[in-house]
Amino acid sequence: MRELLAAGRRDVRDVWIVDGLDPSPEIDDIERFARRRHVKVLAVSKGRMISEARTDSPQGVLAHAQPLPETDLDDLCRPRGRRTPFLLVLDGVTDPQNVGALLRSAECAGVTGVVLPRHRAAHVTPTVTKVAAGAIEHLAFAIVPGVPSALARMADLGVVTLGLDAGAGHSVFDVDLDAAGPLALVMGAEHRGLAALTRRRCASLASIPQFGAIPSLNVAAAGAVACFEMARRRSG
Repeated sequence: MRELLAAGRRDVRDVWIVDGLDPSPEIDDIERFARRRHVKVLAVSKGRMISEARTDSPQGVLAHAQPLPETDLDDLCRPRGRRTPFLLVLDGVTDPQNVGALLRSAECAGVTGVVLPRHRAAHVTPTVTKVAAGAIEHLAFAIVPGVPSALARMADLGVVTLGLDAGAGHSVFDVDLDAAGPLALVMGAEHRGLAALTRRRCASLASIPQFGAIPSLNVAAAGAVACFEMARRRSG
């Protein structure tokens, strides 16, 4: 909520706060940013908040805001000021908790934009928004008909695509690519990983080495490792 108001990216109609909510620095910040943007703050009953919120566990604060703007894929692949594109492509990730966690890690690692398929994937829902902890207000989103065709277009625009694949012969820590240039990390769906055509369209594939008994990382954990490894290379 604080990031929604602080970023100023979307029009906000009003903010609801549960009447009698305990004072906190977070609530103070929300009210301060709302005043700066001339957004109405309303005290509402807990019952009204629960009936209005579209999440299982509302935390006492809700905003009515315009939807996130969509960005054209070509625009996502162009530099933003001095920042070269650093993108995250989600190939059919369906769990909102995973998508939210991926977006939070991506934004913290410096990702500039996210590509989501229009069908058979989680989009930015209230649950995703909550788990992402404000990250959605700082990321650009492109919604595409299909990931393989989007990867082909990204290659035409000079974006190098790196797919995370458990069976890849190269580790994400030693894969040979120019991480400083336009780059996209491609994450596959829970359980099945990258779709076959998506895998073939990636310029490179890499795995995350593992040393324990469990056979694979959760997609959100794997995405965090890969995002920060690429961020390390880009900052070097």
